[in-house]
Amino acid sequence: MFSGAQISLYPMTDDFVDVITSALNALDPYRAQLRIETDDISTLLVGPPEVLFPAMRDLFSAAARSDKHCVLSATISRGCPGEPNDAICNSSHFDGPVVPFLERQTAALTAVQNATDMGVFSVAQLSLYVLGQGNHMDEICGCIDFLKQSGTFEKSKHFATKLSGDSGALFATVEQAFCRFGPPQGHVTIDLTVSANSPSAR
Repeated sequence: MFSGAQISLYPMTDDFVDVITSALNALDPYRAQLRIETDDISTLLVGPPEVLFPAMRDLFSAAARSDKHCVLSATISRGCPGEPNDAICNSSHFDGPVVPFLERQTAALTAVQNATDMGVFSVAQLSLYVLGQGNHMDEICGCIDFLKQSGTFEKSKHFATKLSGDSGALFATVEQAFCRFGPPQGHVTIDLTVSANSPSAR
């Protein structure tokens, strides 16, 4: 299995460099468990989802605590047939056969309820893509049912679902969508945008 995310962090402020470089310290606890590659467009994080999503959560939350409008854009993928297996990505999330929707949804809801409270209110929109499967819409609809019960659901949008709440619950919701819907060894991707401190909300 190969899993990871291409992420870009955008603080909407003249001192964006300071906000980004300060927030990068939040990745320090995860560096030994991730492969991190940065260029002038984005940063690639490769690793298991139980490390990947807390790392993104902590990075974004650290930036948002600047009280500046911050946006995280991410393309998250697992099981891409064009990528080699990578031992750093090994995760129990992807072991075993597909279990019934109700069991997956219940486990996902429990994980969100137990999410770490980060003290950062955020909004997000995500789109889940289950690729190469004839029953992809069943998996997407099952995920949407989970999202609507997650406590972070705000509304359905064209091509996306909008979430809002503490960033801990938001990233836990996205992690569960990523891990529990689509076959365990299948190709699944998420397009994610997360925002905090937007002046539009005021």
